[in-house]
Amino acid sequence: MEPMSDHTAARPRPRAFWADIRFLLGIALIIASVAGVWLVVSAARQTAPVFAAARTIVAGEAVGADDLTVVDVALGQVEGAYASPASLTPGSVATRTIPEGQLVAKDAIGDAAGLRTTTVVVHSATELPAAVGPGSTVEVWAAPQLERGQYDKPRILVASATVVSVTADDTMIGSAGSAVELVIERAEVADTLAAISGGASLSIVPTSAVQP
Repeated sequence: MEPMSDHTAARPRPRAFWADIRFLLGIALIIASVAGVWLVVSAARQTAPVFAAARTIVAGEAVGADDLTVVDVALGQVEGAYASPASLTPGSVATRTIPEGQLVAKDAIGDAAGLRTTTVVVHSATELPAAVGPGSTVEVWAAPQLERGQYDKPRILVASATVVSVTADDTMIGSAGSAVELVIERAEVADTLAAISGGASLSIVPTSAVQP
């Protein structure tokens, strides 16, 4: 019987255990990577219903469902910072101006009891600039009446007010004036009413447009 050759006698070495571990780790990393991508995509697709302003809402105005539009947006971790149908309560008011179409932050709506502003109607003695409209910020200037038809030098009566609405003032015959509803600080109400009742000539001067 012929002896077995060296080639026939050679057997393959068993696979090293560490090689199997490295293979399994590679598979685990691939699975983890795919799962991570899936979670990111899934989170990006998740939306929540929040409010957007259906019109420009100025500080001090009452805010109801008719003033808001529900939109579904993906906000992720900042979702809780925006007002939603579940967070709106009766009697809410805007604490600052909210431009039309803008998402409504929770702190932009508050309780009327804690508000330090109110609204007054001022009759402008002059034609309003085109920049004056709902949501714009204006100054109110007053020229005290010395006697009928004569006025003192104008001065700033209200340094910062927000326009709620503008309407043509039909009561001012022969004048291009307008009636302007303004939001002002409660501390400025007394002086404003005194100027109105004293017959002062009031003018509205724009300071800035609606801030986003």
